[in-house]
Amino acid sequence: MQFRELVTNSRSYRRFDGSYPVSEQVVRDLVELACYTPSAKNLQPLKFIPVCDPETAALLYPSLSWAGYLADWPGPAEGERPAAYIVMLGDKEISQDFGPDSGIAAQTILLGAAASGLGGCIIAALDRNRIMELLKIPERFSILMVLALGKPQETVVIDQMTDPESVRYYRDRYGVHHVPKRMPDEVLLKFH
Repeated sequence: MQFRELVTNSRSYRRFDGSYPVSEQVVRDLVELACYTPSAKNLQPLKFIPVCDPETAALLYPSLSWAGYLADWPGPAEGERPAAYIVMLGDKEISQDFGPDSGIAAQTILLGAAASGLGGCIIAALDRNRIMELLKIPERFSILMVLALGKPQETVVIDQMTDPESVRYYRDRYGVHHVPKRMPDEVLLKFH
């Protein structure tokens, strides 16, 4: 797969083939990719909790909010939920700033997932207190996001944004998920 194709195929998937397992070894391999990414001051403050067993995944699911622009959609139904999750943490004893590192690591993990035929979704709308209790996470860690992983079971397409004000993704009547994106002519600027 060419890199451009890999990037365009690495979409936010929210519906998965619930019968397709994602093993802890696959999650470990994806997290290993994040270990090689750039880190501010090379502090490497990110930590990861794999959630691969179905029981814990089912307990984690209610702590996640899905697709804010799809107000009438409560999230993936039984059988369409992710097979695994990666809970990304910031270790506050190493750093208080996780911004650049977390984004780079999340994108790298999702590119790795796409390269291996999986898909994922970065979820930052979380019930952090509930997750802290569920996974018994010590206070020294901040929950930054949760990466949902599985075999995609939906079609997600990129549309060229025609209305610069409308960034809202949507599903058409066939269930195809459309994501409007700004194109290079709009984002490349010259001031001289």
